[in-house]
Amino acid sequence: MKFKFINYYFYLKFLTTILVLSSVIWLIAGIALGVYEFRDNDPNRGVISSGIDKFGDQFSQTIYLDQGWSTSDSLWFYNTTQGSNLLPYSFFLVLEQPDSSALFRNNENIDRYGYLPQRPTTSNPDGLPVGMVQDEYQGKTFMGFTCAACHTTQINYQGTGIRIDGGPANSDMEIFMMDLAEALHVTLEDSEKRDRFVANVLRQGQYKETNEVVMDLKKYTQRIKTYTIINIPRDTKRSLTRYGYARLDAFGRIYNRVLEHIMSAQQLRELLTEILTPEELIEIMPDVESVLSSANRDHIIERIQAYLTGKQIIRLRNKIYNPADAPVSYPFLWDIPQHDYVQWNGRVDNSGLGPMARNAGQMIGVFGTLDWQEGDGFTLSSVIGGQGFGSKHIDFRSSIDIRNLRRVERHLRKLTSPQWPEHVLPKIDKARMAKGAKLFSQYCASCHGHIDRIDPDRRVVAKMIDVSFVGTDSKMADNGIEYIGYSGILRNQYVGASTGNLLLQREAPVVALLTSATRNVVTTPDPDKWFVRRWFERSLDIAYTFLDNEVQSSLKHGNYVPDTTDNPFASVLAYKARPLNGIWATAPYLHNGSIPTLYDLLLPKRRPDDPVEGEYRPDEFMVGSREFDPVKVGLKSTGYNGFLFRTHIWGNNNGGHEFASGRMPQPDGMFLPALTGEQRLDLVEYLKSL
Repeated sequence: MKFKFINYYFYLKFLTTILVLSSVIWLIAGIALGVYEFRDNDPNRGVISSGIDKFGDQFSQTIYLDQGWSTSDSLWFYNTTQGSNLLPYSFFLVLEQPDSSALFRNNENIDRYGYLPQRPTTSNPDGLPVGMVQDEYQGKTFMGFTCAACHTTQINYQGTGIRIDGGPANSDMEIFMMDLAEALHVTLEDSEKRDRFVANVLRQGQYKETNEVVMDLKKYTQRIKTYTIINIPRDTKRSLTRYGYARLDAFGRIYNRVLEHIMSAQQLRELLTEILTPEELIEIMPDVESVLSSANRDHIIERIQAYLTGKQIIRLRNKIYNPADAPVSYPFLWDIPQHDYVQWNGRVDNSGLGPMARNAGQMIGVFGTLDWQEGDGFTLSSVIGGQGFGSKHIDFRSSIDIRNLRRVERHLRKLTSPQWPEHVLPKIDKARMAKGAKLFSQYCASCHGHIDRIDPDRRVVAKMIDVSFVGTDSKMADNGIEYIGYSGILRNQYVGASTGNLLLQREAPVVALLTSATRNVVTTPDPDKWFVRRWFERSLDIAYTFLDNEVQSSLKHGNYVPDTTDNPFASVLAYKARPLNGIWATAPYLHNGSIPTLYDLLLPKRRPDDPVEGEYRPDEFMVGSREFDPVKVGLKSTGYNGFLFRTHIWGNNNGGHEFASGRMPQPDGMFLPALTGEQRLDLVEYLKSL
């Protein structure tokens, strides 16, 4: 007995020593990795400091403002991989534009889509635009996106460019993706282009054989074309909602990617029998069944498309997916880690593990590889993810880098809102500002509270305002509560809502399907790492996020309809009012970007019985320019050939939020008199100072 005890003691001591040494090694490795990753301290942060942009606006220098980030902080945010796999990296480097031999990725073309070109730096040796990076998954190298692509902006004033970290991007992702699909298609069909493309890809060294390149060219041509078809707005009764610059229906596109990848083989069989004729079924089902009955169940929708006609693919699209037709402005990121609820409709609880799930959802939307499929039995991941101990489980393997997403969230804690740069823009009129401060307290402060922009303990409490009260365009909020989809591999699982658990039946609210998917992505370790390492890192990430997040679950504030058992997502039919620090750098305004300047926001929406000679919000205006208007505070909206924003289209409406025009009551029910032109300028002057 004594001998055994000594041996047990020895083994215990040995294991304890190994665990301690492993922890020390991981700690040292983590510190070394952090030092290595933040080594890029290019003094100009990789910016191309001078040039002429797509609409002829010239700038001869580009500057940064003090937002709490160093040069290496900005470059780390731009270039840190997060698990996005849009297409093979070598493809993006050498792909030509559809109508010429010029590279698709050249700076002039990238600027045309509103993305920000960069010079090569240590962490970005190929000089990719802000937010586009080289990523790796399962031994392959991809071009993907980071948060910075949608949340970094630049404004220009009299020859000076001002970069705003965390600001809403002025990009047009919709057209970028359509043109990328066209460039791939033309390359595949044009023999000369294809030969050049294959030769240039092989020179990059990531492929060895021509056939490999051509096969992947076919795959990604189909994949990206299908992505654009799935998400294109479609409505036979109304004008189509196009995004233009500075907007994206991120939720709609995330929803559709979830619906694509949770589809089960059995449910897909059922849907095909509903949309195809008996003759069509006889023709295609032998080939389709070979896909559906195979052991490999991931990407089944993509794989069966090889056997469907274009019209059949459209019918399948209309059956499975919802149109992504409610584009909104990219939210600005400063103070995001301090919010109790995030997104325009306050949908996402930011407490506990909420930030990890939110960021995982966003990475689903920007091309994280999703290798989701059914499996027998249960796993530790599936149990932790809430799937229970059943005979089947869903494996949520993906390329999504939860570790880096967690680090990005923490990195944002240092980011502060930009202050009006009086050394570049006209100085603030202090007399006007003082008068504007009084107007702000009367007209705005009941919804838009003040915070100290640099207080490390600041908190942002959501002030939710029901759509029916604020009167702004309801399309985004409506989609969030009305969209349903086929539950596929998630069928019969339970999702927690604020009022209790929701059973996912054959069809379910897409918002609930997304909740289940992101929860399980977070609890599934990286598949391309060693077993011990992946579980150690994921456990550390979950524990760190949960313990380090000081935001706790709390009640929303404001005027909104709360969730009930009958309508568990009723509170989504509201928009969030947040503090307005840095608002001067976030045009265009309202959640859907339907008003070009702060001054225009204080004007009324013209109604049919209003006199023509009055001053109203513009019904149409141009977007895309980065040229700044320091008087009305916004971006140039006339006099150039940008994207014409039409506010009569559902999703683009610019009505509501008319508190300053005397047409809407304050939350306490009181109507205040309409502001005069001078008062509007006073209030705008104060908003500059926030």
